[in-house]
Amino acid sequence: KNKNGIRYYTIDGVNMPSVTSILGAIPERKVKIEGWRNAVGEKMANYISASAVNRGKATHTLIENHIRNQDEKSMGITAVTPLGLFRIIKPYLARLDNIHCVEEYLYSKEISVAGQVDCIAEYKGKLSVVDFKTSTKQRDEDYNYGNFLQCSAYAKMFEEIYPDKKIEQTVVLAACEDGFVQEWIHGSESIAKHQELFYKHTKDFFERNSINS
Repeated sequence: KNKNGIRYYTIDGVNMPSVTSILGAIPERKVKIEGWRNAVGEKMANYISASAVNRGKATHTLIENHIRNQDEKSMGITAVTPLGLFRIIKPYLARLDNIHCVEEYLYSKEISVAGQVDCIAEYKGKLSVVDFKTSTKQRDEDYNYGNFLQCSAYAKMFEEIYPDKKIEQTVVLAACEDGFVQEWIHGSESIAKHQELFYKHTKDFFERNSINS
């Protein structure tokens, strides 16, 4: 459910804010987005944002169906951009094996956060949180800050629900309209650092919104 612009998942009677709501509320990120919207204008900003959402949803559907061996379900998608992005990211999907989760809801009762992970599987032989992104062009690490923290949060949730399994790495695969696929891989040391940052942002989020964790 959504309340005051925040998405919540109800787990065992407890409303937990989503990972994306927490990351989207980071003050510094909100300032950057607001600055961008002012620079391009409200109408153009809305158009670009809507186009990005539609592109992302269609590409995600193509990827999800492919991972589930249900490519025939993608026949209705005819837009050139998502089809092209899927085509360039497809070779990277071949590196996935032993799929554990696809578009599955996860949560952590310890930090009172929930979300929907794209995929948890072995990637190049290591159990990984895998996140699929689309973009108009290649982006740097600073731009992907939220994506890295998002993956680390899902790693925490998965390990809490399945304590006998250990996430070895997080993987962000970004299919870009300029024809490139960016592959960001972080091991256990980086995951721990990203988790600490996510915990800090979560604590700040709870304090700003008067939520008891």
